[in-house]
Amino acid sequence: MTPCAPGLHRRLLGGLSLLLLFTCVLLLLQSWHSAQRSADRANDRLLASAAQVMNDHVSWRDDRLWFDVPASALNMLAPHGDERVFYALVDQAGHRVSGNADLSTLMAPLPPPGTFEAGPASLDGLSLRVGALGARLTGWQHREPYTLLVAHTLEARRAMTRQLFRDSSLRLAGIVVLALAGLLITLRLALSPLNALRTRLKARSAHDLSPIDVAVPRELEELLAALNALLARQRQVRAHEQRFIGDASHQLRTPLAGIAASAELALRSDDTNHWHQALQEIQTGTRRATRLAEQLLSLTRLYSPQAPVTRLPVALDTLARESLIRFLPAADSAGIDLGLADPCPALSVAADHWQIEEALGNLIHNALRYARSRVTVGVNAATQVLYVEDDGPGISAAAQTDALRPFHRCEEQGSGSGLGLAIADGVARAHGGQIVMHHPVDGDFMIGLHLPGAPRQ
Repeated sequence: MTPCAPGLHRRLLGGLSLLLLFTCVLLLLQSWHSAQRSADRANDRLLASAAQVMNDHVSWRDDRLWFDVPASALNMLAPHGDERVFYALVDQAGHRVSGNADLSTLMAPLPPPGTFEAGPASLDGLSLRVGALGARLTGWQHREPYTLLVAHTLEARRAMTRQLFRDSSLRLAGIVVLALAGLLITLRLALSPLNALRTRLKARSAHDLSPIDVAVPRELEELLAALNALLARQRQVRAHEQRFIGDASHQLRTPLAGIAASAELALRSDDTNHWHQALQEIQTGTRRATRLAEQLLSLTRLYSPQAPVTRLPVALDTLARESLIRFLPAADSAGIDLGLADPCPALSVAADHWQIEEALGNLIHNALRYARSRVTVGVNAATQVLYVEDDGPGISAAAQTDALRPFHRCEEQGSGSGLGLAIADGVARAHGGQIVMHHPVDGDFMIGLHLPGAPRQ
């Protein structure tokens, strides 16, 4: 049993959901990096502000730089009280003048006066953010350059990053919910024509093969056209089947009615001669009905989709000899000289053995019924034709096309069913070939199977 494929709605929803999920992951990563940059910028401004406040308390006293640390600057760098703050005042030579940690080695080279730089650093296993402000004294007598370095741990930065990321994530979650709702509504609206088409098809009866008239989007017009074309072909097939069944019923009714009439007449008579004649008529009718039933089965099997052509090597010359042997008793009883063409070249083709055998049997059977005295079976290797010739009246060029139709007889009073040539034509077309007929003015009538699609082995 073939597993059911996922529905179109599920495929579209799954594919678009994966795309939306991938986009959300990218947006979350971007939000996280954006939150980190925003927190760094905000806290770097705090570092710059704290360094500027400290810079206002740097002076020259007792022939050296003097620094009074303002508490407000330290509080700026530790807003939650959990952060550790470090500072240092470094002279022009890079020596620490004042401070609670040696930060000069964390920022190299030191920035020139009038500039501020910040960057990550590590001190005794602590992750820090260090800011360095280059400055100089503003007095008239002393304009010594120096550097103020301030640093703090990252607790405030990380807390701000998490808060910014949380706010962005909540907004993104709301957008995703709205997007999913819009996606579901859009998919439902987009697939509604398919649902309408499915509803129309489910509501149809098995016998309704009329065209489907329903408004569909442009993308579904080709599908609807293909479906209507399939329904049109089904109507043709059904009409052909009904005509075939009607013709088959009519053909079977004739021999069966003859058998019943002969049996009834025999039952009413006490004359043994009448009984013998009735038995002969019953035997003839039975053979005719049997032959018709076999041809109907062959024609049904030929056109059955469950019976594809199985191409295997078939020796046409051998097949011709075997068929002759099967039809020799019938030819002898009819006084017909049935023989094999000389020469009969060896030719092997890729074909379905039973179909070629059935087609050749029908051609020989027809030839025996209409031949005057001679029937010949042969193989033309040059044109890849398996043929049957007879010295009968043949089929005129005007009647050759109609002769290939089922239940068509060239002689309305004939005893045939009109299926033999139709079966042979179906076999030829199933092998990519056709029925060929040749009727010269002074010569035997030839009919054969041309098999160009069956390559020689």
